[in-house]
Amino acid sequence: MSTTQLKFNHQNRPDFVSTLRKRVKQHFKDNNISVYANLSMKLKTAFMLSLYFSPLVIMLSGLIHSTLTTFMLYTVMGFGMAGIGLCVMHDANHRSYSKKKIVNKVLGFTANFIGAYHINWIIQHNVLHHSYTNIHDHDEDIDKKGIIRFSPHQDHKWFYKYQAYYAPFLYGIMTIYWLFVKDFDQLYRYNKEGLLKTQGLTFTKSLITLVFHKVWYIALTVVAPIFMLGIAWWQVVLAFLLMQFISGLILALVFQPAHVIEKTHFFKPHESGTMENNWAIHQLNTTSNFANQSKWFSWLVGGLNFQIEHHLFPNICHIHYQDINKIVEKTALEFGLPYYHNKSFSTALVSHFSFLNKLGQAEYKHKSNFLA
Repeated sequence: MSTTQLKFNHQNRPDFVSTLRKRVKQHFKDNNISVYANLSMKLKTAFMLSLYFSPLVIMLSGLIHSTLTTFMLYTVMGFGMAGIGLCVMHDANHRSYSKKKIVNKVLGFTANFIGAYHINWIIQHNVLHHSYTNIHDHDEDIDKKGIIRFSPHQDHKWFYKYQAYYAPFLYGIMTIYWLFVKDFDQLYRYNKEGLLKTQGLTFTKSLITLVFHKVWYIALTVVAPIFMLGIAWWQVVLAFLLMQFISGLILALVFQPAHVIEKTHFFKPHESGTMENNWAIHQLNTTSNFANQSKWFSWLVGGLNFQIEHHLFPNICHIHYQDINKIVEKTALEFGLPYYHNKSFSTALVSHFSFLNKLGQAEYKHKSNFLA
């Protein structure tokens, strides 16, 4: 990945940015509400955490000696992992859950319970993905080490023609990859690129902390259950892998249709490191919403079906995205800017996998090849 910092064009319709921010700020002022978590968000947090920790406590109680029950409990934990990732740690690590730093820090730490080192996650997601969305060689979310092609700017390989079919499997092992490989690779690269320093950390301290978190996580979710459940160790390991697969698949299928679909654009910066659009307009070009009319779905996926609102206002808790959705859409259209969205989650998934299939063809040229 490139370490070059890009410069967005702040002179490109700054009135859109100022107007949008003013309107959203006025919404919270008029309704006398905070941008942080409300009671509904706190109740959801309790539910998602219990979905993960309750089965774990039951397994560690020593009262379970059934293989089937073990698999069922790990399955529930898999959904709990996804719930924590989508609805709890995501807001906390954006510092949008609470105005209290300690609350954000504690809840943000739960990223470690889904296999990811929270510091690496903050750098990859907050610093790189949110800053350089869908920009070739800058956004790590679309750089999959040559295993899958997420951007038309990436080189083509012959096996990409099958990627729409093998992608779900890769999505399913995502958290396992985080746990055993990705975090170590990221830590080395982030240190080399000077990104660890931005978090006030040294490589040695980060590596020791990372290994410590990996050890206690494996001890808690694999080793301890092996001793307490009274079933074959390999059955516990298989159940653990099932939990990881469920979580990884859910997380990927929620995040991917927000950026890697047929409507969104992909960019390469100019050699000078400059971009044509300002940052906010860039987010509109590279991001899409889906299933905005479904309140229950939005509740389940942490409001990340309102991905446009999230990218423009990552400092606002996701529980409010549905309320500011119309403000953002109206303002974007008023300024003649795109506001991409799919009516349903299934439509977004179809668009995602259709686009993966197109990217798998060597001759495919996306319109964004000509945008900068």
